[in-house]
Amino acid sequence: MPTERRALRFACGEHWLLGILDVPSVPSSRGVLIVTGGPQYRIGSHRQFTLLARSLAEAGVPAMRFDYRGMGDSEGGQRSFEQIEADLRAAIDAMCDALPQLNEVVLWGLCDAASAALLYAPGDARVSALALLNPWARTAAGLAQATLKHYYRARLLDPGLWRKIAMGRFDARAALRSLIALAARALGRSPDNDNAPLPQRLYDALARFDGPLLLITSDSDLTAQEFLDIASAPRWRALLAQKRLTHHRLGEADHTFSRQAWREQVASWTATWLGH
Repeated sequence: MPTERRALRFACGEHWLLGILDVPSVPSSRGVLIVTGGPQYRIGSHRQFTLLARSLAEAGVPAMRFDYRGMGDSEGGQRSFEQIEADLRAAIDAMCDALPQLNEVVLWGLCDAASAALLYAPGDARVSALALLNPWARTAAGLAQATLKHYYRARLLDPGLWRKIAMGRFDARAALRSLIALAARALGRSPDNDNAPLPQRLYDALARFDGPLLLITSDSDLTAQEFLDIASAPRWRALLAQKRLTHHRLGEADHTFSRQAWREQVASWTATWLGH
C-alpha cells in the first residue's frame, strides 16, 4: 500500500518535539505510537523503529515515532522513562491532530519505553491497547535473582568455563565473592536495595488498564527474564492469564531484536495482533 511520510513539530510545555508519521493512503481509525526508551531516539537501534513504522503503514496502520524531551532532535533536558507522561500526551495529541479519523491509539514500546507506556496508558482513554517488548522492571533484588536463575545456570553448562577451570585460569575466589553478593541482593540484604517500587506500579497500571495487550519477550534477554520472573507471582499470573493478553517468546533473540529475522518477526506479530 502506498504511504506518505510526514515530519511533525509539536509543543510539550515550553519545548518543541519532533516526530515522524508514516501514513497509508487509506489510513485506519487506529494508529500506533512507537515510544522510544533508554538512549534511543526515534530511529531505534538497528533502525528498528523506522522499519516497524514503515511496515505498519504499508499494512494500512498509521504509525508515529518521536523524540521525547532531551533526546534526538527534540528540545529540553534529558529525563528518565518515568518522567515522560507529558511527552506521551503531547505526541498523542499531535498524532490525533494530524489524523482526524483516529479514534484509538496503540502504544508500542521496548524495554523502559514499554514500562513508560504501561504506566501512562490507564490515564488516557485514547489508548486502546499496548504492545510491550521486554518490559523493564529492574530492581537490585530482581536483577540478582534473574542472574542467579538464568545466567549462572547457563554458565555452568558452558564448556568454555570448564576448560578454564581445567587449565587453572578460573578465579574461584572472585567468582564465589560475586555469587555471595548476588545471593545477598536476591534476598534483599544489599544496602542498595530500594524495596523495588517499580514492579508494584507496573502491576497497578496493568490492573487498571483493560485493553488488549501484546507481550513479546526474548528468551536470551536478562531484562525479559527478570520481568517474567516477577510476573510469575500468583497475582501477576491472574492478570496475565486473561484472554486479552497475547504473549510471544522469540527463541534466541537478544534485547533489541538486532537480527533482521527477529525484527521482521516482531513486525509480523505486531501487524497480526493489530488485525492487519
